Amino acid sequence: MKKTIESQLSARQRLRRIEGRHNPLVKELRQAFAHGERTEEGDCAIDGLRIVEEAIRSGLRLRAVFFRESAQDRAERLLPQIGGHVETLLLPDKLFDSVVPSESPQGVAALVRVKEFSLDDLMERVQVGPIIVLAGLQDPGNLGTIFRSAEAFGSAGLVLGEGTVGPFNSKVVRAAAGSLFRLPFVVAKRAGSLDEVSAQLAEREVRLVATSSHKGTPLDKADITGAVAIFIGSEGSGLPRGLMTKINTTIAIPHSPQVESLNAGVAGSIVLYEAARQRK
Repeated sequence: MKKTIESQLSARQRLRRIEGRHNPLVKELRQAFAHGERTEEGDCAIDGLRIVEEAIRSGLRLRAVFFRESAQDRAERLLPQIGGHVETLLLPDKLFDSVVPSESPQGVAALVRVKEFSLDDLMERVQVGPIIVLAGLQDPGNLGTIFRSAEAFGSAGLVLGEGTVGPFNSKVVRAAAGSLFRLPFVVAKRAGSLDEVSAQLAEREVRLVATSSHKGTPLDKADITGAVAIFIGSEGSGLPRGLMTKINTTIAIPHSPQVESLNAGVAGSIVLYEAARQRK
């Protein structure tokens, strides 16, 4: 009982109460959530107890952690895991809820620095597993699912092409369940267009494989071992025609004819599993 009281007192002493919405860190958190992008300092916004713990476990640098006043029990759990140099702020419930977009906020959010990678970093890992290239994937849940499956089944990393939902969208971060913090990824607008990306991959003798909902070599008969990049298109229109001309092989997942196509997250996960199975 004494230890519990001491822990509560210690947590309260570390928390700096913020009343106003114009606090610089609160403004950064709000903008990062609103735009789904990194802040000028390079931090992204995350929320939820498990996601913040995943960020800590993944070794990310935390800039600030924000607690909802009515959820101080979260502070007692997290503060022992957070270094003393990290800002820890306590916000009134109304202010916290106006900043954090979650439909069911768990009372904790943070600004964290996610590692940045280049296309060269991914190419150095291509023998680990396939590179996943996403062209126009717009559903945050699908992208988060692919991040999670890519880590689970040993992908070299992801390339997010133009039109693909941003990786720092709060729904993507939640669906990725921590994999976003550990798996290398590149946003194509920084590494070049997908045409340039595909050319660089081909130059390094990486085979370009595209997924299709109908036509192509059945997945169980396709060879997706070795240095491979797997292209997955948008939920509605698939891969752009210009990009398809650069593809070496098209694969399809056999399924019942009454089902028009598989969800992009599910299809990507199945292909990643098959690639891992073949490698083993």
